[in-house]
Amino acid sequence: MDEQLRIILIIIVSVSIFGLLVFVFVKNYVRQKINNLVEEEKDTKTKVD
Repeated sequence: MDEQLRIILIIIVSVSIFGLLVFVFVKNYVRQKINNLVEEEKDTKTKVD
């Protein structure tokens, strides 16, 4: 029983770390895309005016 508990805890910790890494990468990617869109929008507004 002790060995099974250790394996389950290792799996849970590994999945949590992987999920956290994926979340950070996706968050940074989306933030970069939004910033690029905002910059493009600013550029188009200044060109139109």
